[in-house]
Amino acid sequence: MQDHCILELPSDLQAIERVVDELVARSQEAGFCCERKRLNLQVGVTEALANAVLYGNARDPRKVVRVELRITDDAITISVTDEGRGFDPGSIPDPTLPANLRRTGGRGLYLIRKLMDRVEFNESGNSITMVLHREKPAQDEEGHDA
Repeated sequence: MQDHCILELPSDLQAIERVVDELVARSQEAGFCCERKRLNLQVGVTEALANAVLYGNARDPRKVVRVELRITDDAITISVTDEGRGFDPGSIPDPTLPANLRRTGGRGLYLIRKLMDRVEFNESGNSITMVLHREKPAQDEEGHDA
């Protein structure tokens, strides 16, 4: 099974919900319907899109955010790319450290990293790729699906 789509949205926060809804619907059609995975997908992609609109494209209406979805038998892969200069994801401080608790930055990226199975950035830092693996069905003692 393979599903692939590319979507573009304007640098407008109002457009995020529609794109997230479409990605979730496609993932459910592909059998990624576990409630936890669905919620992880919704929150992670919403955060990535908001960061792309707000920080990457600085809400510039002339710029777009590109979303690429790939669904295979094993995983959902979503890439979000903005038209900004990018950033160094390693420079974002851990918001859970005591010294950073009152800082507002970095919480969205922290959530993405906690909710997704794998998170990678391109070299320039203007594209994030997030992966959620399909949960394997539980097996009985003889190795059959439970």
